[in-house]
Amino acid sequence: MNKKIAAGVLLSAVLVYLSVRGIDFGKVAEGLHAVRGGYVLIFLTIILIMQWLRSVRWGLMLSPLERVDQLSLFSVTSVGFMAITALPARLGELARPYLITRKSRIKMPAALGTILVERVFDSIAVLLIFAAVLTSTPALPPWLITSAVIVFGVTMAMLAVMIVMPARRDASLSVLNALVNRLPVRFAGKLRAMLHHLLDGFAIFRHAKQLLMVCLLSLAIWIIDILAVYSLFLAFDFRLSIMAATVSVIILLIGIAIPTAPGFIGNWHYACIVGLTLFGIPRAEALSFAIIYHFLSIGIILILGLIFLPFNKFSLLELKREAAAGQ
Repeated sequence: MNKKIAAGVLLSAVLVYLSVRGIDFGKVAEGLHAVRGGYVLIFLTIILIMQWLRSVRWGLMLSPLERVDQLSLFSVTSVGFMAITALPARLGELARPYLITRKSRIKMPAALGTILVERVFDSIAVLLIFAAVLTSTPALPPWLITSAVIVFGVTMAMLAVMIVMPARRDASLSVLNALVNRLPVRFAGKLRAMLHHLLDGFAIFRHAKQLLMVCLLSLAIWIIDILAVYSLFLAFDFRLSIMAATVSVIILLIGIAIPTAPGFIGNWHYACIVGLTLFGIPRAEALSFAIIYHFLSIGIILILGLIFLPFNKFSLLELKREAAAGQ
């Protein structure tokens, strides 16, 4: 874990250096002072709506297991996203599954399964939007197309597993148990139970109505996110289109998928600069945008998390222990 943290911090430092190398900081300061506050308020409102919709969608994914009230879902989602932002080595990804087990009878592996489903639907929605962009945007960098193809392949493989394994549960568990039985006995028992409950987390695929709602909400969430970025374009008086906002969001998603220091410092900023310079925005202005975009996005996540943290207290040690136990 410590090596991963050190590697993440080092990578963040490298990306920060690449982001500020050769930058005229006077122009960066000018860009920061020129931001129009009205559009910033629109951005913050859109982000709040997006977070609420995330919690609604997660409730639909959990509903085949147990119906959880919306306030609890939003509360856990807020603290969970704060944990993703603040904790090292992606440990924060386990916070939402862990916290929801304290407000319901849902097992942690099943809750974790719903998070995996969420990631798949996020990828599908972004890929669909990206496909639409390809039909109306000038030539994009080959590395971006290649990244999209790789994400598409991984997403389709995960989707197939999530559909097939619950449908053929006994056969799937037999195959998995045969593999698990090769492990030491002290690990095999826990892992068998975890796999059994993990498949429960894919139950949404057996409920057509909820599944359709999840699909629609996933598209809505990412369209809203693109509109949030576009509102910041207006705040900086960038003469860029919705298509440019879409490409910028996709490049940012690729950038923050890289495990770095907590808070996405470095990779967030570098990804924003890469995306904006594709559309002719000077690097200094792109860095100004990245600083404000990062500050506002992370800031609202931290504020929401801190508001609901007293109702969802947990320690890093508890999170590690629960993840290891798989209960």
